Amino acid sequence: MAHEKNHDYHILNPSIWPLVGSGGAFAMLFGAVLWMHGSGPYLFLVGLAAVLYTMFAWWSEVVAESSAGDHTPVVRIGLRYGFIMFIMSEVMFFAAWFWSFFKHAMYPMGPMSPAVDGVWPPAGIETFDPWHLPLINTLILLCSGCAATWAHHALVHENNREDMKKGLILAIALGALFTAFQIYEYSHAAFGFSGNIYGANFFMATGFHGFHVLIGTIFLFVCLMRVYRGHFTPEKHVGFEAAAWYWHFVDVVWLFLFFAVYIWGG
Repeated sequence: MAHEKNHDYHILNPSIWPLVGSGGAFAMLFGAVLWMHGSGPYLFLVGLAAVLYTMFAWWSEVVAESSAGDHTPVVRIGLRYGFIMFIMSEVMFFAAWFWSFFKHAMYPMGPMSPAVDGVWPPAGIETFDPWHLPLINTLILLCSGCAATWAHHALVHENNREDMKKGLILAIALGALFTAFQIYEYSHAAFGFSGNIYGANFFMATGFHGFHVLIGTIFLFVCLMRVYRGHFTPEKHVGFEAAAWYWHFVDVVWLFLFFAVYIWGG
């Protein structure tokens, strides 16, 4: 009786995954440095495999904890706060790329910027027409966000799992289509990553956003698989809620990219 739980918090059992994940991340970083110096990608790939397996195993344990009833309302609040802090760190990450783009757009001079008399984009750079494929991609991603919202509404307000599945399938399909169009756009770029600051900023900002779209699509797909396994209820759905928040964050970042990089910056 002296050790009986009398609180709403979940005390975690000792876990090996923080150690494995940090070791894998260090191997990725060190391996990437060696790869850049011509030693091959082998250590980087080993570290990447360790990180990916850690993500799978650790989150599987979190799902098992939820199924066992360990995620009380207090625990779920903590999980939401933690994910909000993660989203804020992502906001700061993209703020750095926007800062770089705006700085060079407003003051386009420097050793990496061949602009003459403050010209932006630099001379010789042929930018994308924002009203063709970029606009189509914008509409695709916004529709995908609407589909994710539909799935969330179907679960929380109607407890309609069939509509939730349809919304998730549509959101995932549109996310995959966005990625395919982005790859197509990259293959037809009239400028490269190196040699000019416009290309470097463009590919870093839109490329990292594309990476986040890929991660978000996988996130939604995992939620879809969990729905088919009977997971999530109108009261307990933190995993799906986090996926929806992440997806809407990706939408908002793309809107800023579309208006700032494609329209204003072009």
